[in-house]
Amino acid sequence: MTPSLAQRHCTPRRGAEHRLDDAQVAEYGRDLPEWSVVEDGAAITRTFRFADYYRTIAFVNALAYVAHEQDHHPDLGVHYDRCVVRYSTHDVGGLSENDFICAAKADALLG
Repeated sequence: MTPSLAQRHCTPRRGAEHRLDDAQVAEYGRDLPEWSVVEDGAAITRTFRFADYYRTIAFVNALAYVAHEQDHHPDLGVHYDRCVVRYSTHDVGGLSENDFICAAKADALLG
């Protein structure tokens, strides 16, 4: 049985051969319905909403730990009651499996 995205670990991805095509992006996206494909398929994003700044920062800190552990880092927009998370793999020029693995791990932080 294949482990879920949240159970997988990122591996280094360099080069266009690791960039996902539209069909692969759609397949991974089915498991992450809260995430949106943006920038003509070059990134995925989700806005996580919280009751207050403390909870937002707690999420950001937990996500920072995941990013460090996976060696795959999102772009973040941090606000009082929300955090906008954007994943893209610069070394492949678009989306890789690592982006979806980390998106699933971000979702898992909510419980």
